[in-house]
Amino acid sequence: MTGRLVAVVGPSGAGKDTLLAGAMAQRPGLIWARRVITRPEEAGGEPFEGVSLVEFEARKARGAFALHWVAHGLSYGIPASILPQLQAGQVVLFNGSRAVLPRAAALFPDLAVVLITADRAALRARLAARGRESGMEQDRRLARADFAMPEGIAHEVVDNSGPVEDGVQALVAVLDRLAAGPRG
Repeated sequence: MTGRLVAVVGPSGAGKDTLLAGAMAQRPGLIWARRVITRPEEAGGEPFEGVSLVEFEARKARGAFALHWVAHGLSYGIPASILPQLQAGQVVLFNGSRAVLPRAAALFPDLAVVLITADRAALRARLAARGRESGMEQDRRLARADFAMPEGIAHEVVDNSGPVEDGVQALVAVLDRLAAGPRG
């Protein structure tokens, strides 16, 4: 049996990591792929492994990533350790970038995509609250919030403008449908 890879994408501040954590609490059988990122772990946010660019490139050269991309000046990788999990029939979630979706769909034809959205006010407030970027960087991230989904990429949408609990329930409902629905 083959599992399902689910990319959770959306603009910075939409609450992807918050909703993923909530979904994992309700559906512990899901697997949340821990990304490798070229930023210090002290930067906070999601659980991730922070590495230097040199280490990231060495791992990439060794084939340690099932998928990798660059966004916001950082390199991101999904460890190849997800491959046996998918082969075992498990649902594996990852916080991704809309720009990598065409390549992800080519590598994983059964890829499912969930777009997390939120209104501008919620995005701005969340970016400010996390304190990782300067005001100018927050403005740049907000300007990219309307980046369109790549053509030909089917996706489900979860609006996370309201209470977190509502967003988590909406994501769980989508994940339940994806896990139970037809594939390919």
